[in-house]
Amino acid sequence: MAEIVALVDYGAGNLHSVANALKAAGCDGVKVTADPSVVRAADRIVLPGVGNFKACAESLRAIPHLIEAMEERVLIGGAPFLGICVGMQLLASRGVEHGITQGLSWIPGEVRLIEPADPAIKIPHMGWNDVALPPHGPGADVLDPGEAYFLHSYHFVPENGHAIAAMTDHGGGIVAAVARDNMVGVQFHPEKSQSYGLETLARFLRWKP
Repeated sequence: MAEIVALVDYGAGNLHSVANALKAAGCDGVKVTADPSVVRAADRIVLPGVGNFKACAESLRAIPHLIEAMEERVLIGGAPFLGICVGMQLLASRGVEHGITQGLSWIPGEVRLIEPADPAIKIPHMGWNDVALPPHGPGADVLDPGEAYFLHSYHFVPENGHAIAAMTDHGGGIVAAVARDNMVGVQFHPEKSQSYGLETLARFLRWKP
């Protein structure tokens, strides 16, 4: 029986592309859903996100009982979780884009504007860039070193460096992925990262934290 992967639909993700990428990575049980009961029953959960932190957080909170269902399944039930782009940023305690907005607080930290040391470096950070893994970092079962596609102006700054699963560089170090327990979040877009992205998704689908 195929595992059910709940791809959370809260009106703020590139759902069609992510769903297709999950299927290409070997998932036969993708369910695009905003139904808390489906989320509670899922084997794995993927939270995508495009746009800004404030709008995404508000959209997620606007769906009754969805966050509670995610917390029950991920924090209590231990289901493997993947956050993508703003879906990864929402793991933080708060974001400061368009004012201070509370995140999920699953991995303590703040989402801040990228401020390159060299003012000639443009924001947003857009295009292909290296994904480098720290020695013995969390998330090694899901992530490999490689090159991925990024598109963002804000970045996740964890309170505890032990949560950093990968780094990239854009006028200074930027967190490319975070991880803790059964949760991993990637700032890059696996669905736009060709073979590297598909392999990342395949590793997530095989992951048994």
